[in-house]
Amino acid sequence: MSTELLDALHVLEHDKGISREVLVEAIEAALTSAYKRNFKDAQNVRVDLNMENGSIRVLARKEAVEQVFDSRLEISMEEAHKLNPVYKPGDVVELEVTPKDFGRIAAQTAKQVVTQRVREAERGIIYDEFIDREDDIMTGIVERQDSRFIYVNLGKIEAILSQNEQMPNETYHAHDRIKVYLTKVEKTTKGPQIFVSRTHPGLLKRLFEMEVPEIYDGVVEIKSVAREAGDRSKISVYTANEEVDPVGACVGPKGARVQTIVNELKGEKIDIVEWSEDPFTFVANALSPSKVLDVIVNEADQATTVIVPDYQLSLAIGKRGQNARLAAKLTGWKIDIKSETVATELGIYPRNDVEVPEVEEAESETFTEDEE
Repeated sequence: MSTELLDALHVLEHDKGISREVLVEAIEAALTSAYKRNFKDAQNVRVDLNMENGSIRVLARKEAVEQVFDSRLEISMEEAHKLNPVYKPGDVVELEVTPKDFGRIAAQTAKQVVTQRVREAERGIIYDEFIDREDDIMTGIVERQDSRFIYVNLGKIEAILSQNEQMPNETYHAHDRIKVYLTKVEKTTKGPQIFVSRTHPGLLKRLFEMEVPEIYDGVVEIKSVAREAGDRSKISVYTANEEVDPVGACVGPKGARVQTIVNELKGEKIDIVEWSEDPFTFVANALSPSKVLDVIVNEADQATTVIVPDYQLSLAIGKRGQNARLAAKLTGWKIDIKSETVATELGIYPRNDVEVPEVEEAESETFTEDEE
């Protein structure tokens, strides 16, 4: 075999980052298998690839024995001593058995192995690149779709957007540019497989990190996210810096920051509320935009009873219970909402025997696609 193979191995090592030793080992193993398939005179063989001149030798490995029963695996002591008098019974003797026409088979096999290893290496590089992007956001281009998936081109690879990860208020067309959240990167026999989402709460979090410098810098922290994709979301934000308004930072000048996110999510309403370690305050904030009169906290059951004005009851509960449901997800507390009249009849409001914290107007903002 000519030095072209050695040159090719050097190029692959330099350009693809594939170790030449790994390639040589793979080629030798493949040539051994090729020899066994095409030639039956010896079965215990190894292939030696000379890295100096590119030559290839096939060496039959036979055990030195007094009496030969299988000439493919054994060699007599008499024949072994002709090669080297120091051989003893049980020693392994190597004989060159390179066929005359083995060069053609070797060249074809080596090409196949190199091609396969290059493909595997490229897949490995792509996998290593994208495994680090799990739980991150990327911009892709819609390539095509079938009955189950939308395929999104992320540059080096095509990602899968399944039906349950698609937003119900969106229609996707070829060549659309969309931001997606990488939920999972799998290594398969056909290469890396990447699954993305448009409904994951992490997408909303990453969008805020991109649009709000205070979040990216760590001045403002997103504490929790609750999302019903395509319809409404709630996020809670906090800062230890008293000079920074966490809600205002997320809203941006004239609502510009949050409006960019609303537009990206095709009009999904977003409630931004201030986080508090006090469940009384946090639950009251989370039920924005409704007004809250009182929050009765049952820490043992991780539950709260929230009293709202009669005229605010439907707003607090929300359409099909959405506002209350999202608030419960956001806070991690069970929330039972009662109107002022019902709470008074039950004798739980007002609480005359307990000092009730004053419920301030919840510091929050709600944005939709129509707002400026």
